[in-house]
Amino acid sequence: MTNHLVLKKADFFVSAAQPVAVADRYPQNVFAEHTHDFCELVLVWRGNGLHVLNDRPYRITCGDLFYIRAEDRHSYESVNGLVLHNIIYCPERLKINVDWDDLLHSARDAGKDPRWRLSSQGMAQARQLIVQLEHESVKPDALSLCLTESLFLQLCITLRRHRYQTQDAAGPDSSEILDLLMAALGQSLDTPFELTQFCHQHQVAERHLRQFFRQQTGMSISQYLRQLRICQAQDLLRNSELLVGNIATRCGFEDSNYFSVVFTKETGMTPRMWRQRYAVEV
Repeated sequence: MTNHLVLKKADFFVSAAQPVAVADRYPQNVFAEHTHDFCELVLVWRGNGLHVLNDRPYRITCGDLFYIRAEDRHSYESVNGLVLHNIIYCPERLKINVDWDDLLHSARDAGKDPRWRLSSQGMAQARQLIVQLEHESVKPDALSLCLTESLFLQLCITLRRHRYQTQDAAGPDSSEILDLLMAALGQSLDTPFELTQFCHQHQVAERHLRQFFRQQTGMSISQYLRQLRICQAQDLLRNSELLVGNIATRCGFEDSNYFSVVFTKETGMTPRMWRQRYAVEV
């Protein structure tokens, strides 16, 4: 098994009593695979990058949310103006009598995809709480420790209330157009996505939406959707025995040769080389 870096509490928390800390990443640079002896929440504000969690790649951008357990292995690759917050916490230091396990850990068990998305309303509320949390969490006195945990509880409840998964048919709990677009793209991994039809349905100007999407994510809509499909293909190549042609179809590519060209351009390997790479590791 490949050795990886282990991040330690002592390097990130100001004291052994501090339950929660805020680590801003302005920007988040490439970071090798690592684990922690603490847990963290990852919230993405701007830009994009490749987040590899337990060997599965995710193309991340604004609004993405991950619940990271101490034992999880993850890394950041191919970053492009990626701005995020890591809210790190030690479960054993939390004192408020609530069901933290349900509030935090069940978030990973509720769906197959460990990535969640926050509605625009949820992001705005979370950002306000994180600003307060960042200010309060570095103070060592007893009242500040109590307030830090209280703010963290509010943040966890806010995330629970406003999060959604892109493959859910119900979609987000907000009418914000970016949320609706992200949900629609997440449901279009194996089917064509018609932006013109989406814009007509939601009465938004296509040019404005394209510009706004690029401003928020650093990518075009088509680039983002292609990255989502490539990430899904990487996972299927590694963890299934499906033929390359079948994987291409499942990832929205009608032509397997075109799929191979796009996959090779994005990853530097052909689909078969990618599969063989991990077959050797196993």
